[in-house]
Amino acid sequence: MPLDYDKLMALSAELGYRLMESGAEIYRVEESMQLLLHAYGVTFGEVFAIPNCIIVTLTAPDGRPVTQIRRVPAHGTNLDQVERLNDLCRRLCRGTPPLDEAAALLEETLRRPRSYSLPVQLFAYFLGCGSFVLFFGGSWRDGLCGGVCGTILGLCLTGMNRLRTNAFFKTIAGALISALIAVLLVGLRLGAHQDRIIIGTLMVLVPGIAFTNAMRDVMAGDMVAGISKITEALFIGAAIALGTALALGLARMLGGG
Repeated sequence: MPLDYDKLMALSAELGYRLMESGAEIYRVEESMQLLLHAYGVTFGEVFAIPNCIIVTLTAPDGRPVTQIRRVPAHGTNLDQVERLNDLCRRLCRGTPPLDEAAALLEETLRRPRSYSLPVQLFAYFLGCGSFVLFFGGSWRDGLCGGVCGTILGLCLTGMNRLRTNAFFKTIAGALISALIAVLLVGLRLGAHQDRIIIGTLMVLVPGIAFTNAMRDVMAGDMVAGISKITEALFIGAAIALGTALALGLARMLGGG
């Protein structure tokens, strides 16, 4: 039975799109798509990816070019999804099942995402922010205050995600609210070190994974993708600073100092 190159193109593009959507590095996306094409016997196939776009093209045996472009919207990071998609790609390359079966396997993988309820996510914010406050030298009271700030920050980010707010303004709002709560808790004598509470809480907003992936892309030679992600990380850092500065300025105005 002749290979349906349109279906192969759709499968490859969907795999790359889902990897990119899950926060995979550019080289991983391109390599996975390229390996899938080669596994199904495509000799002349090219893949080009940047953080918000994927282009894949191949030449069918009859000389007909087949191309697909997918635009990738703003996304976060889901390492569990990246791992499962990587595993699926390896299985498809080893076994090369019929394309309809391969598409069904991809759909099944995407139907089983690991997700956590809102209370579990908020507990993670509480524990993470409180631990960072202790790491930076805060007392146990400061750690509890950091946990409270982190919980409110988690609620804020969850709400803004549902409103589909972009990352820049979402980060400003999160930094502003968490810093204001920290100032309030210290003013109520529930916490002792305002600076440590604020820094510990803001650590969950720092784009560490994005910056690390950007450096890996640069070292892999994907300069456009790397520079784009570095710029995004720097803007997020600026948003954190702006939101915190607004909160401290507002607190000083209201406090009369």
